[in-house]
Amino acid sequence: MAVVLLIAAILLGLVMIPFGMPGTLVLFAAALCYHLLVPHAGIGVATVVAIGVLMVIAEGLEWVLTSRFTRKYGGSKRASWGAIIGGMVGAFVGVPVPIIGSVVGAFVGAFVGAFIFEWSQHGGTGVATRVAWGAFVGRVTAAALKVAFGLVMAVWMIAATVL
Repeated sequence: MAVVLLIAAILLGLVMIPFGMPGTLVLFAAALCYHLLVPHAGIGVATVVAIGVLMVIAEGLEWVLTSRFTRKYGGSKRASWGAIIGGMVGAFVGVPVPIIGSVVGAFVGAFVGAFIFEWSQHGGTGVATRVAWGAFVGRVTAAALKVAFGLVMAVWMIAATVL
């Protein structure tokens, strides 16, 4: 029964990641709970620590990549913060739309946030659009990497319980 609950938590976490929700945190919590509640049954301290490290890296990459791509496309620090804040606001605002609302909201929010913050500083729509496009590309790249990290975390946890 414990393995079934672990697999359900893993699936929930994996589904949450592309929607901009903290799916890697759910995966970490599942590993930690399984370790604490089912001692000597597969997931050890080393696995929990490794899953925690992967979670921190994945969450950090999400912020760093959005900011880096914004800067790579000519944006200022201000535009980078606009992309990060806009992505978070967009994910939150998009939640009421079923299934894809938070994903689209996060992408659009990063674009709009970078655009507004860059446009308000420099006033040119051409530059602001290029910078906003960079924020969008960064957010998409970050989401794809975060899903990949989630899959690695899931496989690691399943392997730890089976082997």
